[in-house]
Amino acid sequence: MMIEFHIPGEPVAKGRARSFIRGGHIAHHTPKKTANYESLVALAAQFHMAATRQAMLEGPLLLTFSAVFTIPKSWSKKRKAANDLVPEFVTKRPDLDNIAKALSDGMNGVVYADDSQIVKMSCCKFYGDRPGVWVIVARVT
Repeated sequence: MMIEFHIPGEPVAKGRARSFIRGGHIAHHTPKKTANYESLVALAAQFHMAATRQAMLEGPLLLTFSAVFTIPKSWSKKRKAANDLVPEFVTKRPDLDNIAKALSDGMNGVVYADDSQIVKMSCCKFYGDRPGVWVIVARVT
């Protein structure tokens, strides 16, 4: 079994949860940008799962994704054309592992029961014309 879907828009990394004291107790707050992106991931996954009538995946899983970022406006036409033939990798923030955390947490309870089921990952980030994340989750056999 395999689930494959696209999340439109610029990829977002999982932000650090902030802790604070409220009424003598410690409380935690997830940044709004992170919560919104995880909701977008869940929505895209739910849409695909409903459209294909697939059940949640069970057992050990492989998460594969490609994060595509908008080409900087400062690039020349020649560099943009070269990127069409051989995409250039993004070596700037956000970190790839933080993007993976946002994706895996967003798919919790939708694609699989828990992200602890992910035992293997393959991912990359590069520049392209259509920003977004292309996700494949497959059962490891």
